[in-house]
Amino acid sequence: MVSYVAAVISFIVALIISAIIIFVITKLFGETEGLGTALVAAFVGTIIYTIVYYFLGQGLIAAFIGGIFWLLALQHLYKIGWIKSLLIAIVIWVVTSIASWFLPTLIGPV
Repeated sequence: MVSYVAAVISFIVALIISAIIIFVITKLFGETEGLGTALVAAFVGTIIYTIVYYFLGQGLIAAFIGGIFWLLALQHLYKIGWIKSLLIAIVIWVVTSIASWFLPTLIGPV
């Protein structure tokens, strides 16, 4: 029971950290949506990658397909085009990679 509670707390903390990073990056790109949209983007990204990795396993193909679906989600949530969503996603990836050096996170994509 304790391990489930720890897993849920870890998930929530990772989700909040991801949402804050997404919020800051999208603000830098001029988006006006709030922290709620960033939280939804983080949650949807987690769901997308979990489903893709479940069916395809971890690897480059799964990461690429998950990335395409996450770009679609970013486009829909922020009402932006492919290029802007790709640029935002790249910056988010770089920042979360750097943050993961300093902050403990869950296994898998942030």
